Amino acid sequence: MLDMLIKGGMVVDGSGSAGFYAAVAVQGDTVTLLRGDVSDIKAKRTIDATGRIVAPGFIDPHAHSALMVLHDPVHLPKVHQGVTTELYGIDGNSYAPFAKQQDLDDFITLNAGLEGSPPINADWSTVTEYLAKYDKKVSVNVAYIVGNSPIRIGAMGWSDRKPTKKELDAQKGLLRESMEEGAVGISTGLDYPPGSFAHTDELVELSKEAAKLGGFYHTHVRYGLGDKFLDPYREALDIGRRSGIPIHLTHMMPRAVYPGSSWALVDMVEEARDEGMDVTFDNFPYAHGGTRLVYFLPHWTHDGGVQSIYAALRSPEARERIRKETSIGFRESWDHVWVTYFKHERNKKYEGRSVAEVAEMMGKSEVDAICDLLLDEDLQTSFHAAGHDYGLMPDFAAHENYMVGSDALLIGDYPPAMGYGCFPEVIGNFCRNQRKMTLPQAIRKMTSFPAQRIGIKDRGLLRDGMKADITIFDYENIKAMATRDNPKRMSQGIDYVIVNGQVVVDHGKHTGVFAGRAIKRT
Repeated sequence: MLDMLIKGGMVVDGSGSAGFYAAVAVQGDTVTLLRGDVSDIKAKRTIDATGRIVAPGFIDPHAHSALMVLHDPVHLPKVHQGVTTELYGIDGNSYAPFAKQQDLDDFITLNAGLEGSPPINADWSTVTEYLAKYDKKVSVNVAYIVGNSPIRIGAMGWSDRKPTKKELDAQKGLLRESMEEGAVGISTGLDYPPGSFAHTDELVELSKEAAKLGGFYHTHVRYGLGDKFLDPYREALDIGRRSGIPIHLTHMMPRAVYPGSSWALVDMVEEARDEGMDVTFDNFPYAHGGTRLVYFLPHWTHDGGVQSIYAALRSPEARERIRKETSIGFRESWDHVWVTYFKHERNKKYEGRSVAEVAEMMGKSEVDAICDLLLDEDLQTSFHAAGHDYGLMPDFAAHENYMVGSDALLIGDYPPAMGYGCFPEVIGNFCRNQRKMTLPQAIRKMTSFPAQRIGIKDRGLLRDGMKADITIFDYENIKAMATRDNPKRMSQGIDYVIVNGQVVVDHGKHTGVFAGRAIKRT
């Protein structure tokens, strides 16, 4: 007797090929596709998927859920979208390895405005210990990529300087150990200190080490470099050319403010691939994104670590320098930079308000309002803002080298909408409504393609012997409901989400099953 039989639905298998009608048999944590009459086949549970799409579970190659899912393993915002696997460690900001507990605690504080600071027991040190925190304890599978920030901190501390040869060798050793324990490559966030303190040559050497073990380079590029448009991506591609590592350009967006067509970004990807490079990219289907509010502080305030940031925020002289140097960094004014994620009740009145509104309420300049909030909230505040050319996003998403990456923040009362709607928005809007891609193409961009990029061999396709990660949805009614003003609305149209053969979402409701596993590099 089978554990589960899914019948009557159209299988869109993740390959990009046209859908077909078949039953999906689940035995343990693997699937087998069955053709023909299955009426005599017995199963402990039978799901009637008539009128529904049966697809592989969605894989998010850019997730910021790492700490919040440990606090709330139900993880409803993401599993409710059909997500069954996430990649953590994005933007150079990962939580292992850390040999010193104080460094880990400080890094959680520094990155709290991006990934939260929930009340969890952060008692791990190695990648092995860290990944064990997820295995069979959360709703989704977890793959891990090691950020250059923790390996830089581990080898040379928090300072803004070039590494010595010994320190660079130490970074390579930490990277190698991390990958041997399961990490799939190296990530960078070159707008995020201390990882952003790394120069191109340093990143080339680290990438060579990762490439030896079959890893890839996942990068939030250095957006302030050169022309602030193409030059950041040129650096990333240069790292790929010099090291031989595959390159993944995360949240590569059509830009709203820079001269020339944003298609020049895609042209660069195509030209690099024509040279023989392995280059891919992702983005999310919304016009605004978010990150930690400390993003607006000049990088010199981070030189030395968290205590240096606090010292700069408290110093009248440093505060004056911050006022002179701080820019918005986005297309819009402070009226279109919205803040969220406050732990103190006295600051809850600022949730979802713009920096301009907050400054007026506080009777201070915008920069002073930001600095004072960061001090009062122990750096944890988050923001999101507009800055992308939404009109071009559906066409970017249709490109063959694009995959869906949510970049989803799950903190605060007013997080960016992609935390609750990213994958249904691509299917329901870009695919069904705007017809920018076929459904098989859309499903490939969120299943087999990210699995291929990450190096997950047994997920992302519905084929015999693959793992039973499955999403069943109503194509005609799937829809993202989250908006900027009401961002925590769950998407509609996802009926079932199955992780490793166990039903995690049943008729849109979480079952309380935590079937996720830690997926390690093989």
